[in-house]
Amino acid sequence: MTVPQKRVETRIDPYVDAYASRTRGLKASAVRALFAVANRPEVVSLAGGMPNIADLPLDVVGSLVSELISTRGPQAMNYGSAQGEEPIRQQICQVMALEGIEAAADDIIISCGSQQALDLVTRTFIDPGDVILAEAPSYVGALGTFAAYQAQVVHVPMDDQGIIPEAFRQATVAARAKGRQVKFLYTIPNFNNPSGILMTLERRQALLAVARELDVLIIEDNPYGLLALDQPPLPAIRSMDHDQVIYLGSFSKTFAPGFRVGWALAPPAVLKKLVLAQESATLCPPVFSQFVISAYLSNWDWQGQIVKFRDMYRSRRDAMLRGLEDHMPDGVTWTHPKGGFFVWATLPEGLDADQLSARAASYRVAYVPGTAFYADGLGSRNMRLSYCFPTPERIYEGTRRLGEALREEMGLRATFGLVRSTKRDQSTAEIVGASHQLGGAS
Repeated sequence: MTVPQKRVETRIDPYVDAYASRTRGLKASAVRALFAVANRPEVVSLAGGMPNIADLPLDVVGSLVSELISTRGPQAMNYGSAQGEEPIRQQICQVMALEGIEAAADDIIISCGSQQALDLVTRTFIDPGDVILAEAPSYVGALGTFAAYQAQVVHVPMDDQGIIPEAFRQATVAARAKGRQVKFLYTIPNFNNPSGILMTLERRQALLAVARELDVLIIEDNPYGLLALDQPPLPAIRSMDHDQVIYLGSFSKTFAPGFRVGWALAPPAVLKKLVLAQESATLCPPVFSQFVISAYLSNWDWQGQIVKFRDMYRSRRDAMLRGLEDHMPDGVTWTHPKGGFFVWATLPEGLDADQLSARAASYRVAYVPGTAFYADGLGSRNMRLSYCFPTPERIYEGTRRLGEALREEMGLRATFGLVRSTKRDQSTAEIVGASHQLGGAS
């Protein structure tokens, strides 16, 4: 008699039952998922937000690194303070002064890029189920961090002036009425990623007034503020209030992202918590990177270099807007950014940017579908188009290819009647209109 063998169940991941519940919120970045396609040389990538550092004086940076190793190598390549090295914190105060911020080095913590600063802030404030208010659309990296800490993200709509203060008020009151804790409002006021929208000075003041009234902390994420292309940088929200705002900054866009140096400017009590969180995460932020950037700021005309970056990105922005004007079919609309890296396009009713991306790839052009920038499933009619890295000629060609892909898709849908209208098609503009009807914008 043959004894039946016990069936052994096999799993792709044998540790699935051991993971913490918060790992269920971890998702692959929609931008990173496109890299396999976007990095092919024949594809014009309008997807990633990778800075173009070709205009950086690499010979100067190389000399600074060589001198640093020969003169201060043992110190630069050792452990450092969890708060970050004091010389660079002093210099960061000078950088932030360009946007009206008065700060002391003791109020700054260095992080591994501003992404880690956002992670430290979220870890410090968020318990599972807490509410984070975030502008709509919002930075995909921030949404991933918030999901990892099991926060509930409630989007607050924007118009062409930034977050609508009355919508901010309504979202806060509604969440609290349900017994939820609203821990902070997250915003990128300067050339929002992905929309490119610049929050006006009047809107910043109105938003801060509501935050004070309702006692809601503001997290001001500002990687693009010094890359204003058409006007001087606006005063940071943090420059208007030292206690209601935590400010996040970065050298990734104004120097180079590979060094991974960012920072947070926070009230003293919060800063102490962030330092403790930093110690548990990394012991200390990258010391060598801090020394290199500090040497760069001390020995090079970094403000003049930012002017060169502005000129370079302006030519790319203009090529993008010119290409969209020349090549987009009727019914497609887009933002007209005054700085930063991105244009936010809205497709006609019935089109889906996720579905269109495969057709666009066949035309050898890539972008990021809008759903990546919402936590609630919206954005299916939107796409983020990045102009920071390709040459102006490639950007213009990319918009031509994208226009061809769109026309083919629209033709097929018109022929076969493939028109879809769902809640996911609701655009930011439609949400803004609803908010105006509810109470108007300040």
